[in-house]
Amino acid sequence: MIMKANDQQEVKQFLTEKVLRNPNGKNDTEISGILSVIAGERISRPLIYVGTTTCAVAAGATKTYNAIKNYLEESHIDADLIMGGCIGFCKAEPIVDIQLPGKARIVFQNVSAESVPEFLDEILNNSLPENMVLGQYKSEIHQLWEGVPFLEDIPFFAGQKKVLTENCGVTDPVSVSQYIAKGGYQAFAHTITNFTPAEVCDIVEKSGLAGRGGGAFIAGTKWKITLNAVSDQKYFVCNAVESDPGSYMNRVIMESDPHKLIEALLIGSYAIGASKAFIFTRGEFSLAIQRLNEALKQAEEYGITGHNIFDSGVNIDISVKAGARAFVCGEETALNNSIEGKRAMPAFKPPFPALKGLWNKPTIVNNLETLINVPQILKNGPDWFQTIGNEISKGTKLFSLSGKVNNYGTIEVEMGTSFKSIVEEIGGGLQPNHAFKAIILGINSGSYITEKTLNTKVDFEDLKKAGSQLGSGACVVVGQDSCMLDIARFFTNFFKNESCGKCIPCREGTALMLEIIEAATRKPPKDNSFQTLERFKGIMQLKGMAEVMKDTSLCSLGKSAPNAIMNTLANFKSEFDAHVFERKCPAGICRELRTYSIDVDLCTGCTACFKKCPVDAIIGSARQPHFIVQDKCIACNACFEACKFNAVLID
Repeated sequence: MIMKANDQQEVKQFLTEKVLRNPNGKNDTEISGILSVIAGERISRPLIYVGTTTCAVAAGATKTYNAIKNYLEESHIDADLIMGGCIGFCKAEPIVDIQLPGKARIVFQNVSAESVPEFLDEILNNSLPENMVLGQYKSEIHQLWEGVPFLEDIPFFAGQKKVLTENCGVTDPVSVSQYIAKGGYQAFAHTITNFTPAEVCDIVEKSGLAGRGGGAFIAGTKWKITLNAVSDQKYFVCNAVESDPGSYMNRVIMESDPHKLIEALLIGSYAIGASKAFIFTRGEFSLAIQRLNEALKQAEEYGITGHNIFDSGVNIDISVKAGARAFVCGEETALNNSIEGKRAMPAFKPPFPALKGLWNKPTIVNNLETLINVPQILKNGPDWFQTIGNEISKGTKLFSLSGKVNNYGTIEVEMGTSFKSIVEEIGGGLQPNHAFKAIILGINSGSYITEKTLNTKVDFEDLKKAGSQLGSGACVVVGQDSCMLDIARFFTNFFKNESCGKCIPCREGTALMLEIIEAATRKPPKDNSFQTLERFKGIMQLKGMAEVMKDTSLCSLGKSAPNAIMNTLANFKSEFDAHVFERKCPAGICRELRTYSIDVDLCTGCTACFKKCPVDAIIGSARQPHFIVQDKCIACNACFEACKFNAVLID
């Protein structure tokens, strides 16, 4: 339901007085009924919800939204059209939800702008365009659609546990009234009126919530350090930089449920005694920044942020800080430097930011995913959180599932879930003609889950036993047609480019490791008789170089930079040996190791390859077999693509 302008003040007053200032009031039947209307659960006209996060926009969601808007205007149909969040199923984008009065909300997939007129003609007349149906939401108060599966029973969602993402793709991201009506900000209101900051820290510590940024440090314990520090000013920073390639869970949360992040930051700030908080994210995340700022404005209008919140004497201001894309900004001291307007470079620790951070004041820096667990922990209690996950690791974990799987997108699984079930059940297995090779768990860890360790669970200890780490949340599935040395080269080049240059081990080490790995993936020049010896010497130095970088680099960027190469050596040594000793790439990916030739029995002399070769490496007469001069060939693949008779061979 979209509230009319003249109703806004009334809704605001109702939610503030009857819900936020009176947490038990929601149990009243009349109040509960009004909340269901504000939450959009009971409607009097059609509700059309178009997922318009960054991934959806890339798939054409904006065009779909505009096409729906034009259809409604031209047809004079009175309906509510909302630009919403993401349910995580990127493969199905653009996704459109439709709820008709009295009927359950139904989800449609791959709704293009061109299909909108016919699509709406059918659904608005209670007829289902079956080829576009994804599923429907369960409901006790609405009539269900016959023959339509429940969304939660679809394989992609069945293996997930929606806790952090329960609102994503379900509610209007920038509707504070809808967020409150669904239970939002009530944990914060209850917290500042019933608990002391120390009690909040105790609750979070007792829950066992561990940092999701890679360190796995108990959040409540970390908060206590800053709470007990003596200072006239303290800060709380949410690290939402997310510059790890293949990782986009933070962006999904910020674009789909910004109010949850704001509530979490408010509770965290209160717990450590901070009056100022920052959400630090990448400047490129324009939609996330826009929705966060809009949500912050709404929260301020409701008196949820600012001065003397709910007459409690608590003052908390939150602002969004857009920074550079630089990977190093994910390191907490570099992040703090960026907020201060300095160059994003790591600082020596100790002292740690918890005691001496922003502007030399005690500062807590928490990863976004860690932080958004907090409202539900305060709402449901630490014992509730302990029931999610396994004995070692508590709660859920967000992943950006991508690569060679059939289903891809943002997923949330319970700690203790096996990676095998993520690939085979949620991911729907590998795409046709692809066989499993590995899972890459984030560039910052450089960790691989291989076929031998596929039963490893999403658990800090289980991953450690498998010689891996949880990483940032990127979960990229690669097939047998991928070259692990090429992937390691990409990682190393990424770290080389992202190094801030402050410390020598990282700055020089990444450059030297890249040289070594590149030498292993290309043929030596004919006039360099010493390169073979240099290449072997470089390979032998890798382990020692990696140990030095891990021991002496200033921050985690330098310490983790060698992981990709060392894990490739540990898990895919045969592939490494093939490149180094045989000068061949088993997957055929490393272009400079390819050898091209022409089968004279199949060649018709059509000259197509001759015309396409950019370096004149092909000789031959028309209607006669052609030949490739190996000394000239640059393995550009132009001849292979040009040949229509399969005469060009790749070895």
